Amino acid sequence: MRRLALVATLLAVLAVPAVGLVTAQDMPKLPADIALPRAADSPGPVVFSHQTHTAVQAKADCTACHPKLAPIVKTKTTRRDPITHAKMEKGLSCGACHNGKAAHGFEDCSSCHRSQ
Repeated sequence: MRRLALVATLLAVLAVPAVGLVTAQDMPKLPADIALPRAADSPGPVVFSHQTHTAVQAKADCTACHPKLAPIVKTKTTRRDPITHAKMEKGLSCGACHNGKAAHGFEDCSSCHRSQ
């Protein structure tokens, strides 16, 4: 009986890391950081990080932003216009979430813009 308990405990201890490895392998590889196009009056470059945005979500879901808020298919005719504060105030692009309710607003320039 004692041997059975020892074997069961050993199997349980070994199974936990194995489940973690399977879960990590099932996760999609996140794209590299993306430098967004700058408007003429931008105080500094904005770099979008998938890592940062998926870390704050309980379950990373690409469809929360793609393709509605952020197109992901690049074609020769695709133009990536700069994201402006005026667009964000209308709830477009980053402003769909970064409205001060769902996620932090955009009053603090340094939370998005980095000095060069």
